[in-house]
Amino acid sequence: MNRSLIVMLACLSLLVWQQPVKATGNYELVIKRSEKRLLIQKDGEVLRSFHVALGSGGRKAKMKSGDRLTPLGKYHITQVRDSDRFHMFIQLDYPSVRDAITALKEDRISKAQYRKILDAHIFGNLPPQNTPLGGAIGIHGIGVETKDKIEIHEIADWTKGCIALRNDEIEQLTKYISKGTQVTITE
Repeated sequence: MNRSLIVMLACLSLLVWQQPVKATGNYELVIKRSEKRLLIQKDGEVLRSFHVALGSGGRKAKMKSGDRLTPLGKYHITQVRDSDRFHMFIQLDYPSVRDAITALKEDRISKAQYRKILDAHIFGNLPPQNTPLGGAIGIHGIGVETKDKIEIHEIADWTKGCIALRNDEIEQLTKYISKGTQVTITE
């Protein structure tokens, strides 16, 4: 298949692809990287706002595994689970179809890897987490809270690409979300 046909099929699949069922309450999370804020919104109105720490790799959007960058784009929550390391982990469906299209055009992933990411989104599954684009992107707590960890969290971006909140804040966040909640990460 030539590249233009693949891109055309990808665009068509975006039109056909059904987004996950919205969480009850129609809440949306918006992460503003430049402000280091996570906003809980309903019908465009901000209900809550939290300070966040982001990936320690800088301000660019995530491009590859291990770059320690936080992605930009629209994602959805796939699961919420307890975490020994981070108190709680909210998994996002990164990489998105858009991430995969861009990576395929730039030869950062193979056609087979692209197809696996696309298929996962079409069928409502978590996309492969082991492609060159990386994975395991989510929203999490900071684990055991010590004075030093809290200080670092307040002044520095320290994650490997995820979005981090204080433990009590991530617990508050879980009252507004469920599988399928949209998470928009903007500059």
